[in-house]
Amino acid sequence: MNDPIDTRGPGNPRKFHLDKRNAKLGGVCAGIADYFDVDATMVRILFVVGTLIGFGSLLLIYLVIWAVAN
Repeated sequence: MNDPIDTRGPGNPRKFHLDKRNAKLGGVCAGIADYFDVDATMVRILFVVGTLIGFGSLLLIYLVIWAVAN
C-alpha cells in the first residue's frame, strides 16, 4: 500500500503499474489495489467473483491489462 502521506503533489500524478512485488500471477490485481489504495486480496476476490458472474469476461480484461501495462 501507499504511504499514509500523499507526496505525489501536482507535478506527479498517480500512474497505474503492475505490482510485481505483490503479484500472485501477473501483478494486475496488486497494481489496481495499489492505484486505488485498497487491499489486494479484496481486488483479487472481486476479480474472481466478477469472472464467475460475467462468464469469463473479467478474465479477458485481466489478460489485456497484463499484456498492455508496463
